[in-house]
Amino acid sequence: MAEKYNGEAYCVKCKEKRQFEGDVVVNDKGTKMARGKCPVCGTTLNRILGKA
Repeated sequence: MAEKYNGEAYCVKCKEKRQFEGDVVVNDKGTKMARGKCPVCGTTLNRILGKA
């Protein structure tokens, strides 16, 4: 089961911090990232969480 993240991230399109819910993924460098959608504009939000 995929790990979930619930918190806030900066939306580049809205230029504001937004609360979002997303999945935790690990990128090629081994860094954990939360990835989800902005609830207002639908842009993809990313938040770096640290090393896996």
